[in-house]
Amino acid sequence: MLYTSKNQLISSQTYTFNLSFYPVCVHVFLSCLFQGKLQPIKMKGLFLVEPVVALYSFSAFLIYPLVQQYVYQRLWKELTNTTNSISDISKCVTNSSSNQSNYFEEVQRQSSLFFLYIELFSIIPSLVVTLMLVGYSDRGGRKITIIMPLIGMLIYTSALLTVSYFELSIYLLIGSSFLSSLFGGFSTFFGGCFAYIADLCEDGRQKTLRMAGVDMMIGLLSGVASVSTGYFLRAAGFNWPFLTSVLCQCLILVYAIFILEETVRTPPPGAIVLDGSTQRSALKQMITGVYYMFAGASHKCKIVLVLLMLIFFTTSFAYVGGISLMTLYELNEPLCWTEILIGYGAALSTAVFLTSFVGVSVFMYCGVPQLFIILMGILSVFSGMVLAAFAKTTLLMFIVRVPMLLAVMPFPVMRSMMSKIISKSEQGALFACISFFESLINSSSPAVFNSVYAATLHWYPGFVFLLSAGLCVIPLCILGVLALIGVDVTREDRKPEQDSAVNQNDSSSPLT
Repeated sequence: MLYTSKNQLISSQTYTFNLSFYPVCVHVFLSCLFQGKLQPIKMKGLFLVEPVVALYSFSAFLIYPLVQQYVYQRLWKELTNTTNSISDISKCVTNSSSNQSNYFEEVQRQSSLFFLYIELFSIIPSLVVTLMLVGYSDRGGRKITIIMPLIGMLIYTSALLTVSYFELSIYLLIGSSFLSSLFGGFSTFFGGCFAYIADLCEDGRQKTLRMAGVDMMIGLLSGVASVSTGYFLRAAGFNWPFLTSVLCQCLILVYAIFILEETVRTPPPGAIVLDGSTQRSALKQMITGVYYMFAGASHKCKIVLVLLMLIFFTTSFAYVGGISLMTLYELNEPLCWTEILIGYGAALSTAVFLTSFVGVSVFMYCGVPQLFIILMGILSVFSGMVLAAFAKTTLLMFIVRVPMLLAVMPFPVMRSMMSKIISKSEQGALFACISFFESLINSSSPAVFNSVYAATLHWYPGFVFLLSAGLCVIPLCILGVLALIGVDVTREDRKPEQDSAVNQNDSSSPLT
């Protein structure tokens, strides 16, 4: 249950709504909803966020490959005035007529620009909401960062179903994407989930394995969903997969609201209360939390934390940007994949989460240094993108996924390393900062790569993958600097206030 007492909800002070007060208003709404209407229903709470991640991944990746195919099909129909399905459109051959080849190229260009517009319209609200909600979760509870993105995802999926069923304009999806971004996005959701896990885990090794387990859960369920999309689309069209995703989102909301237990039981000193007395705004508290996260650390902690963040974000930018163009690249000549092949390809791409989890577990059990695990993950991204740039056959495009099987390994390792440097009272600020930049990358990277793909499509479509591989050189260089400095942050490297904060929060752990 989100923390808000009944006398705090009834306040005589009138608030004026502004952007910095957004998390508080959301908090009041959810608290009124939960305590007022849902109080008679009592269920035993569970400290298991993995089922939420699993169902969320399944429902998201059930529609993610379909959205690109749906937009591709609708644009093809508008351009050619035909009613061909994805199977018919995908049966292109290298010796097709010049006019048809021009159609394929134009649909490819318009599709990449369409998704560029979606990213541009949703990037700003998603960034602001991500930073505010995850930072506010140190005081308002972790569940708000999980529930709000679920509501936004439900809005977007419902809009997809409506546009598909009634054959409305596809440009309505841009508006629905903007609306759903007001509730946060993928980064908000996963940032809240990782902060939730950080609250529960005391041991660093346990934290790393459980965060890697969440990544594995993402890959496992999204892989199942990706394989299902091709057969689902061929048997029932677009409407039924979209409807299935909507139902899954409703089920996740029920679990998150009624069953998932809150880890932040009582607010720390200085938390936001709703009685109108001497308050700082939510935005100011969020900025202050991020500031003190760095100001309260020693010089070495700051350097290690900044270098880890730079490696995290540059690797993520290269990987997300390259992987976001896979479906469009596979629909184009000379591959011309059908929906079945696209489903299997997406499943192999998401299998990287499962194999990366196995890799992290095995390497940690064998005592492999964490920096070496990060190095292998970055090299995995590099080699896979280079191979994808020259993939011209179906077999080779499937082989592309093999060197990328360890591509996600660096992310849970670096999350755990950064979390161990920061005290428990600052976990929300840390993951708010990470989620903010992840949201920025998840929006800007596909936008950049889609614009590059549209510009280079006519002379070399695989250039975007070479660009992704080239960007991997940046985190490799930063990793070398970090190896020279060293990542061991001893107790003496921390400020006294940070150690006292850790001790104070350890005594109030929800598991004790």
